[in-house]
Amino acid sequence: MSSRIRSFREHRDEYFANGHHSPVPEGDRDGFTGLDYFDENPDLSFEQVIDEESSEANQRMTLDTSDGETVEFLRAGRITFDVGEANVSLTVLKDLDRGRYFLPFTDKTTGDTTYEGGRYLDPQMDQNGTLKVDFNYAYNPYCAYDTEFSCPLPPAENALDVLIEAGERTYLRSETSRHTHAID
Repeated sequence: MSSRIRSFREHRDEYFANGHHSPVPEGDRDGFTGLDYFDENPDLSFEQVIDEESSEANQRMTLDTSDGETVEFLRAGRITFDVGEANVSLTVLKDLDRGRYFLPFTDKTTGDTTYEGGRYLDPQMDQNGTLKVDFNYAYNPYCAYDTEFSCPLPPAENALDVLIEAGERTYLRSETSRHTHAID
């Protein structure tokens, strides 16, 4: 595993276990032993040019959230890439407040080995104008850990008909924390 991926995962586990704003409910943290991840998959790391010429680019898009509300993003454009022998595309969004790229998606692992509400990716723009899309950094939204959080749901156009076996898997509470949580 690359040192960057290892460091990212160690930092994330430490934050979830001990961070003041951890999404893991306080009663579940004693039994928290870390997140579950797929093995690093270098085939699911790409540098992409965003197709900003599509008719929907630079238009606002409203996403439903896990708590029944909505949130708006800007469509940055689409990216197209290969997963195995399948050619797929996703709509890349841009946060209206911070201008960060955001890529919510579902795939054939959703609801099976990954969170039923889909996963997120925060791709980064390189200085050369390409978007670094590395699914090894795919993560669950905070509502996967605690329903008190409101999380944007991936749009239907970002439902992939392929397996993205990279990044974070479904969060399973430990037996101790499940028991404690059930008593509350």
